[in-house]
Amino acid sequence: MPEVCLLGTGGMLPLKDRFLTSLYAEYNGKTVLIDCGEGTQVAVAKHGLKMSKIELILITHCHADHVTGLPGLLLSIGNSSRTQPLDIAAPESSLPILRALLSVCGGLPYEVRFHGLPEDKPFEFAADMIDPMLRIKTLPLSHRVSCVGYSLCLERRAVFDPAKAKELGVPVEHWKKLHSGEAVVLADGRKIVPEDVTGEKRSPIKITYTTDTLPVDDIAAFAEKSDLFICEGMYGKFEKKESMNEKHHMLMQDACDIAKRAGARQLWLTHYSPAEKAPSVYEDELRAIFPETVITEDGRKLSL
Repeated sequence: MPEVCLLGTGGMLPLKDRFLTSLYAEYNGKTVLIDCGEGTQVAVAKHGLKMSKIELILITHCHADHVTGLPGLLLSIGNSSRTQPLDIAAPESSLPILRALLSVCGGLPYEVRFHGLPEDKPFEFAADMIDPMLRIKTLPLSHRVSCVGYSLCLERRAVFDPAKAKELGVPVEHWKKLHSGEAVVLADGRKIVPEDVTGEKRSPIKITYTTDTLPVDDIAAFAEKSDLFICEGMYGKFEKKESMNEKHHMLMQDACDIAKRAGARQLWLTHYSPAEKAPSVYEDELRAIFPETVITEDGRKLSL
C-alpha cells in the first residue's frame, strides 16, 4: 500500500523546526515527490526516507519555496550511483526555469527527462515509471504564476480468491500471474481469466495535493472522495482573507470547506505562513467545519 510523508509544512521561508512543503509518496519501493523546496534533501534524511527511490518529481509551480531544493536533491541522488533516468513534470511554462535552475548541477550521471503539463485545462497521464496502475491527474489552479494541483489515483486489482482457483483446478503456480491481471491456459486447454478467480473490483486509492491557489470551485470536484486531501492553509485568521485573495492563497478555513464539499476522508493542512508559529490553535474551529482535519507538522506519515 502507498506510504506518504509530508517532508515539510512551511510556505515562503523555512523555519528552524519547519521545512518547506514537499510530499514523499512511496509505493512498491518507488517514490513520487511533489515539490522540492530548499532543504528537501535534508528533510528526506531526517524522516528516515531514501532519495534513491525517487522516480518522478511533480512541480506545482516555479516559486522559490517549491523548487530551490532541486539542484541539491538531484546531485545527492547522483552520488547514490543512480544511472537510470529521472522524470520531472511541471506546467509547460515552468520548464525553461527548471532547466536553468539545474544548470548549476554541472552535469548529472543520469538523464533528467522533463514533461510539460497543460496550464489551461485538466490533464491525465500514466505514471508507468512508478506502477502501471497509477494515473496522475492535474488541475490548473489560480495563483500569480502558472500552477497545477495533482491527484495520484492508484487503481487496485480485485482481491484474489484462492477458493475459486481451487474449484476451477488452477495450479498454484498460475495464481500470481492471474492476480497480476494476466490470463493463463491450463494443461487441459482451458483458458482462465483473472475475473474467474477474483472478487469485486476495489475502489482506487486517491491522494490529492493542491497548494498556492485561491479556493476555486473546481478543486472540490478534483479532490472528490480523496483518501487523503493535502491542501494549503497559509493563515487561520479571517482578517487575512483580503490579503490572501490578493496573493492568490487560501485560509485554513477555505481548505476545510473544500474538503467537506469534496467528501474527502482526511484533510492535511500544509504550507503555513512563517507568521503562523502554532497553527494548532485553530484546531477546534477547523474541525467544526471538517472533522477529519489534521493540522500537520513536518514528518507526518500515513499508510493508505
